[in-house]
Amino acid sequence: MSYPSSDLVIDPVLIRKYDVSGPRYTSYPTADRFTGAFDEAAYRQALRARNPAGAQQPLSLYAHVPFCRNVCFYCACNKVVTRDAARARRYVDQIATEIAMTAGLLGGRRQVRQVHWGGGTPTFLGEEGMQALCAAIDAHFERVPGSECSIEVDPREAGPGTMAFLADLGFNRVSFGVQDFDPAVQAAVNRIQPEALTRDVVAQARATGFRSINLDLIYGLPKQTLDSFSVTLDKVLELDPDRIALYAYAHLPGRFKPQRRIAAADLPTAEARLQIMTLAIGRLTRAGYHYIGMDHFAKPGDDLAAAQAQGRLHRNFQGYSTLPEGDMLGFGVSAIGRVGTAYVQNEKVLEGYGAAVQANRLPAATGFLMGRDDLLRRAVIQALMCQFRLSIEAVEAAHLVDFHEYFGPELALLRRLEDEGLVQVDRDWIVVTPVGRLLVRAVCMVFDRYLREARSRAGYSRVL
Repeated sequence: MSYPSSDLVIDPVLIRKYDVSGPRYTSYPTADRFTGAFDEAAYRQALRARNPAGAQQPLSLYAHVPFCRNVCFYCACNKVVTRDAARARRYVDQIATEIAMTAGLLGGRRQVRQVHWGGGTPTFLGEEGMQALCAAIDAHFERVPGSECSIEVDPREAGPGTMAFLADLGFNRVSFGVQDFDPAVQAAVNRIQPEALTRDVVAQARATGFRSINLDLIYGLPKQTLDSFSVTLDKVLELDPDRIALYAYAHLPGRFKPQRRIAAADLPTAEARLQIMTLAIGRLTRAGYHYIGMDHFAKPGDDLAAAQAQGRLHRNFQGYSTLPEGDMLGFGVSAIGRVGTAYVQNEKVLEGYGAAVQANRLPAATGFLMGRDDLLRRAVIQALMCQFRLSIEAVEAAHLVDFHEYFGPELALLRRLEDEGLVQVDRDWIVVTPVGRLLVRAVCMVFDRYLREARSRAGYSRVL
């Protein structure tokens, strides 16, 4: 029961059957389980508990910058649409204060192996704001040599010299939003982004030494067709990025107000979406990209592919990660982090976030303290999501359980998936087959105790 990590088989019949709503498992338990019972006091306690106990653990930092000058109709991110630069200046001051408070509770100047800025549009802060945010991080944490520093960049907001400036700040990985090169699709989602502009900013990133370039694509957008997306793929492959993220558009206008400006009649049918996805995956894998999992593809020599092959890959709130798992501190409005066995999420509304920081309070609003069962199921789901296989013996040794007894009901449910060819199960291993890899979320959902507690799945995106 061993398959190359990049093997993938597309079975349209099974995809139609198992394409249900479900979590993306950037955490387990998922963020919808977080509660206000885990508040600022609980977060302070969790941070103090890592001082000095967690000093040798790998540490990652995430900073959320919510501002955008324009709204993309498909977007489901936590964002603030504004052109007021003064708001960015105030925000940098607030996030710097949060960083100082958090670092003080950890004690000492901890080493950091991974930094990620997301949004929103991080470059909205301007050069002065980005320098100030880097200075706040470096004042309290030490970015170790070779650390991974990544940033999300909107090519429309990256003028001449932007990539060189970011490289000087220490960023070495970048993710560019493309979504689709077709002008009709871009107009339908209010994101006009000429191909020449994207080509120029990718060239700038390469010229300034970025060691990894990712392009984000979305299938299922309005006005998108099989032929039009094929042309987009032609152009993407010409750009030759190191990684490609191929996301499925989730149309949830009841939750995300900008999506109400997308006409449902303009969306591809379910069958057309499946055809577009099948085309894209086929094109990418034939071009030599390895299927990492979920919606991520990487060149064979990329760190993601190497981490998966070596069993080091894991998932966090930024998606797949190549570094050893450890604490992750989230800074800024709505940012999520994990410290020891605790998850925490900041205030989701900018005004509430700012008020907390100005009152010298950590802006933690909700969170979750994992128990033994949560940690066990988290380990199972992480292994299946990242490696497509689970060593039962390894789980038993790490968590001191009889796997077959503990997960008896789950193993019974897996038999149905095994009959469909999605998994193979024996006494020692659970292996997601090449047929089941696109549907790995459905496999993981079997082990999600909270989904069996009559909780609605309506708030989740579909598996594909």
